[in-house]
Amino acid sequence: MRPLQLTISAFGPYAGRTELAMERLGSGGLYLITGDTGAGKTTIFDAICFALFGEASGSAREPDMMRSKYAAADTPTYVSLRFLYNGKEYAVRRSPEYERPARKGSGMVLQRAEAELTYPDGRVATKVRDVDAGIRDILGVDREQFSRISMIAQGDFLKILNAKSEDRKRLFQKLFDTEVFAGIQQRLKDMNGECAQAGERINALS
Repeated sequence: MRPLQLTISAFGPYAGRTELAMERLGSGGLYLITGDTGAGKTTIFDAICFALFGEASGSAREPDMMRSKYAAADTPTYVSLRFLYNGKEYAVRRSPEYERPARKGSGMVLQRAEAELTYPDGRVATKVRDVDAGIRDILGVDREQFSRISMIAQGDFLKILNAKSEDRKRLFQKLFDTEVFAGIQQRLKDMNGECAQAGERINALS
């Protein structure tokens, strides 16, 4: 999946509307997002994950926490993402549940969570559950799997840099959820040892 354009409005620390034209970075290599602590790097990942899955990139940030506390009361909160997958362009837009000023009269009203997914052929899904299902069908992963594939948290990255080989192996198993394969590998190793011992016993009797 290659992001083409990300639009953030009243989301996290972004009080207004911010556009990131990622397609201008070209189609080759990797994207590097860098900046000082607190500059908003994680918010970009949060925004991409929220647009795709309705959740942030980290489990500690819930959708109802996404509304920017710095935004004007009448500024809508949403994230939209245009992305390319298997040579086809998709567009998804989501807004979390939050309170906004009433359009008629005074007071605040609850703005329900909304989602919209536009397919390459022009079809548009407008129900949250349909958008959720559509994204899973397109990408083949959920939010947790996507986060493991697309980014490694800063703390875990530092651990990887400083870890010994065996510790690094365990860290990668945890990050990419491959412990089950390590178990299968160990079981096959044990079975191979048992077969070798059985073969030795047969040879001793013959």
